[in-house]
Amino acid sequence: MLQHETILILDFGSQYTQLIARRVREQGVYCEIHPFHLSADAIAAKRPKGVILSGGPSSVTDEDAPRVEERFYDKVNTPILGICYGMQLVAIDLGGKSAPAARREYGHAKLKVLSGKTRLFDELPFDLDVWMSHGDHVTDLPPGFHKTATTGDVVTAMENDERRIYCVQFHPEVSHTPLGKEILRNFLFNICGCSGDWTPSGFIKEEIEKIRAIVGETDRVICGLSGGVDSTVAAVLVHEAIGDRQTCIFVNNGLLRYREFEDTLQVYKDNLHLNVIGVDASQDFYMVLEGVSDPEKKRKAIGAKFIDVFQAEADKIKDANWLVQGTLYPDVIESVSVRGASVTIKTHHNVGGLPEKMNLKLIEPLRELFKDEVRLIGKDLGIPEEILGRHPFPGPGLGVRILGDITPEKVELLQKADKIFIEELHNFDLYEDVWQAFAVLLPIQSVGVMGDFRTYEKTVALRAVTSTDGMTADWARLSHDLLAAVSSRITSEVRGVNRVVYDITSKPPGTIEWE
Repeated sequence: MLQHETILILDFGSQYTQLIARRVREQGVYCEIHPFHLSADAIAAKRPKGVILSGGPSSVTDEDAPRVEERFYDKVNTPILGICYGMQLVAIDLGGKSAPAARREYGHAKLKVLSGKTRLFDELPFDLDVWMSHGDHVTDLPPGFHKTATTGDVVTAMENDERRIYCVQFHPEVSHTPLGKEILRNFLFNICGCSGDWTPSGFIKEEIEKIRAIVGETDRVICGLSGGVDSTVAAVLVHEAIGDRQTCIFVNNGLLRYREFEDTLQVYKDNLHLNVIGVDASQDFYMVLEGVSDPEKKRKAIGAKFIDVFQAEADKIKDANWLVQGTLYPDVIESVSVRGASVTIKTHHNVGGLPEKMNLKLIEPLRELFKDEVRLIGKDLGIPEEILGRHPFPGPGLGVRILGDITPEKVELLQKADKIFIEELHNFDLYEDVWQAFAVLLPIQSVGVMGDFRTYEKTVALRAVTSTDGMTADWARLSHDLLAAVSSRITSEVRGVNRVVYDITSKPPGTIEWE
C-alpha cells in the first residue's frame, strides 16, 4: 500500500475500539489499531498524524492497569485524543488525579460545553447528548489542562492545546452520541491536519500493483473460496492482478445454505470468469462430525477436514507458491490479544487456519479493510449483488446453527427452514434492513397437533439482528405478519418441525450466532 496519512489507535481493551477505527476510516483517513504497549519508538517511526487512546474495562487505579510507556507523551510528537479510559490515563500519567465515581455512569447523558474556545468542540452546540460508560472520573486536572465540558459536576472533557492533548470521558464513536462524528472530524482535520486521502476504491489499484509485485510473472496462486463476500472479493481482486494463474478451490462441506454450492459455483464460472474447481466433500464432513455435539469440537473438526480436502486439491496444482485468504482487519485485530493470552470465545476460521506444511506464502489483500469497505470494493470490481448483499455466514456454516450433533437429515431440514425465512424477508422487502438473519435447529422436541394427530417434533428458532458492524447488535423488530408467514410456511412445508420461536436477545449479552 502507498504511504497514506495515518492515525494510530492504541487499544486498551474497549469493546468499541474497532468502531473508533471505522469512524476514522469513514472520514477518509487511514488508521491502524495496535495494542496499548506498542513502544513509543515504534509509534514515532510510523509518523502518525495523530494517536487515539481507546477506552477499556480496567480502572486506572488498578495495580495492573494497562499503561503506555513513560516517555510516550514526550516521544510521540503528534496530537493525542484520549477516550474514556484514555482520558483517565492521561490524567494520571501527567500529574492529575482520578478516583472511582460514587456511582458508575452508564448510558445517555447531557454534556455542557463550557467555552466556544475549544478546537475539539468547534462549531458544535453547547449542549450535547453523549454516551457514557465509566466507573472512574477525573478529580484533579493535570497541570496545563483546563476542562472544556461537564455532565453535572463531572469533568467530561479536558484539553491542553499547547501539548495538543484532548480528552473526553464519553464515547464519540458510538451512534448514541449523535454528534460524535463531528467531534472526531474536528480532531482529525482541525487538530491533526488530515486531508482525507484514504478511499476504499483507490485501494484497488494499489493492491493490484502490490499483488503483481510480490507474485511476480510466473508464480501460481491458490485461493480458497467459501461462497461469501470476503473470499469472493479477495479472489476477484487477485484475478484482476494475475488472471488464470490463480486457481480457486470451492469446497462444499455439506453445511452451506440451500443450493448455495451449485448456484455460487455457476456465478464464479459464468459471471466472474474465475478459474475455479468445485469439490463436493459433503459426506466426508458428515463422517467426521458424526456424534460430535460440542460447538468448539465441531468447529475444529470442520476446520481440520477442510484443511485435508483443500490440501488434497491444492497438491494437484503444480508450481503454486501462494495462498489467498479473505482475512479482514477485524480478523487480524481479534487474533492479537491486548494483554497476551486471552479467553477463546470461539475458534476463528480464517487466521492461522492452514498448516505450514503446505509450504505456501500468504496473500491477504483485504487484511487492512473492514466489511463495509470490502463490499464497496466488491461493487467496484463488478461482483453481483447476490453475493455482495448476502448476510454474513459463519465459516463452519450450518454446523454451528444445528445445536447438538449433525446429520444429513438435520442439515436438509435446516436448509429448508432457513430458505423459507430468507424468502419471506425478501417478499416483505426487509432483507436489506437486517444485518443478519437465519434459522437455528434446536436439540429439543415439543408436542404439537397437526390435523387429527399429535406430533412430537423439532423446534426451529429464527434469529434476525440489526447492526452496523456485527460488534454489537440488536434484535430486529420484524413485523408480526412476516413472522406469522414464516412460521406457517416452516411448520407446513418442513417435515419434522412443529414449532417456531423468535430470538429477541441483543449482543451483548448474547452473541449473534448461537454457537
